[in-house]
Amino acid sequence: MADPYESFTKQELITRLRELQSILHAIQEEKGHQDLLNFPWVGNLGNWYWYVKTNRVIFNDAKSSSLGYSKDEIPVEIGFEFFTEKIHPEDYDRVMDNMRDHLYGRSTVYEATYRIKTKENHWLWFYDRGKITQWDDNGKPEMVVGIVFDITEQKQLETLLQEQNEKLIALSSIDALTGLFNRRFLFERLEYEMKRTHRSQKPLSVILMDIDYFKQVNDQYGHLVGDQVLIQVAKLLQHSVRKTDMVGRYGGEEFLIVLPDCSAAEGSKVAEKIRTAIQEAVFDSDLKITISGGVAEYKDQSIEKLVDDADHYLYEAKRNGRNVVFPLYSKPTNYN
Repeated sequence: MADPYESFTKQELITRLRELQSILHAIQEEKGHQDLLNFPWVGNLGNWYWYVKTNRVIFNDAKSSSLGYSKDEIPVEIGFEFFTEKIHPEDYDRVMDNMRDHLYGRSTVYEATYRIKTKENHWLWFYDRGKITQWDDNGKPEMVVGIVFDITEQKQLETLLQEQNEKLIALSSIDALTGLFNRRFLFERLEYEMKRTHRSQKPLSVILMDIDYFKQVNDQYGHLVGDQVLIQVAKLLQHSVRKTDMVGRYGGEEFLIVLPDCSAAEGSKVAEKIRTAIQEAVFDSDLKITISGGVAEYKDQSIEKLVDDADHYLYEAKRNGRNVVFPLYSKPTNYN
């Protein structure tokens, strides 16, 4: 077998010798920390050594085998690109920026988490951490030593946990029966809209609506029918408002609607639209239902006072015979 170094010039041989000496020195240095570097952490794929000048990389077999490559499939000499070209396109620039930051002294260590493609075109998650351990006579990085972990299982667990948390957040924001926002979430959104109104100087209104004689529905037809009425009313409410409006179940048979960029006059038009839709609808068991509503506009009062104002107008609607919106404005509005 031909000697691979026969064709090397003297300078090339000197460069290769210095490279090997640097790698050997780095390995010997790390041997002094064997217990630290070989700790039995899950996913530990071992150390890697990068000789920067010639772009020579030495690494543990576990790193390449985790990607599905056998020893025979790995070139005798490989560069940094053997692994970096397999990094997910969405992660690549960030990983390269992290390495450049370390090489140019802008960070004390190189550290990155990224997706990397296996031989079978699957994606694994790696956590990589390295540090310059040697510099040349001109103060430029000569050797970078690091350690890599396969954290795919951890990432899968994190994703699952995040999905579960999102479901819990959704559940904590949604009324289980109607699918509308619950009272707590509505108040959070209403607080946000109040702050936004202060900045934009645009109007903000709320509607509080209550199903008329709902107790009689439960008493006469039972709570299952009553629940279906609530569900149907909730759907009619959602279909009667804009996408930017928020509809929630305030409690029992009461519903609160938050109307950003909407005056009381415009809110009255929305409430009347809802009232008419419910009056004309036919519910389960051929029931006919009506609803009453109170409309209040935000005028720098507290959340509690704003809702209380709407409740006061709702009471006036009930006192005026039910199936009424109060106050009802007759002048044209721009709501759509």
